[in-house]
Amino acid sequence: MLAQKQLLWCVLAYASQIASGLALPMPESSQPNYGLPQRNALTPRAKKGFGNGVPLRIMPLGASITFGFGSSDNNGYRKDLRDKLEAAGNKVNMVGNNPSGTMKDNDTEGWKSYTIDQVRDKANTSVPKYKPNVVLVNVGTNDCVQNKDVPNAGARLRTLLDALYAESPKATVILSTLLVNRDPDVQARVEDYNAQLKKVGDSLQRDGKKRLVVVDMQSDNGPEVDDLNTDGTHPDDAGYRKMADVFYEGLEEADRRDYFVAADKVDGLADDGA
Repeated sequence: MLAQKQLLWCVLAYASQIASGLALPMPESSQPNYGLPQRNALTPRAKKGFGNGVPLRIMPLGASITFGFGSSDNNGYRKDLRDKLEAAGNKVNMVGNNPSGTMKDNDTEGWKSYTIDQVRDKANTSVPKYKPNVVLVNVGTNDCVQNKDVPNAGARLRTLLDALYAESPKATVILSTLLVNRDPDVQARVEDYNAQLKKVGDSLQRDGKKRLVVVDMQSDNGPEVDDLNTDGTHPDDAGYRKMADVFYEGLEEADRRDYFVAADKVDGLADDGA
């Protein structure tokens, strides 16, 4: 009881001091905010998007995983990634000659069952047509599944990338390693190819003239075996969401390197593919 009386006396005394101007007001950080946003000089400004908001003309390039095969809506990783980029502040137009999925901007250059060489042939037509300033590359799965010239797969990938840069020199390439595969024999070939891919990526980045980031789909953040469909190769919806996250991390790294530049103007192509 004595403690309560002492507390009450202190409160009354403090109130009296405030009234007389002898006590300082509570600091702003101590005031209740009632759920309202608090702004001060240290509050960061709203994010302007990658490359200070440059419109991103993105070509998803690859085979059936790029197409979105195995996802419930055939959007694959593309819608989740596109939504994240729009939320970051960029206008996005996905481009390609083989649209897939229910999303509003469903263009892609993903071709089911295609190998590296076949994807390169498609890119030779589509890249000069669209002049993307971002290319998301995930290619080589079918070479590993079909056991097609895997020892030279890295060299064939390098030919594809060289042609891509020749046709769209402003492009930032996010080069993805292949996903884990449930078949042990295929997984061994995937690991061989991924090692070659990383060497190709290192070689292209050494001269400092190519805008390229390698992302690892077999990292802790990438799809795991449990995120694959029953075929053991294509991701399910959860796996595709993880792919979107890994690609986004690659785009964040490209932004830190100041890679993004405006795409060349192409008649009929808007900044926003919606």
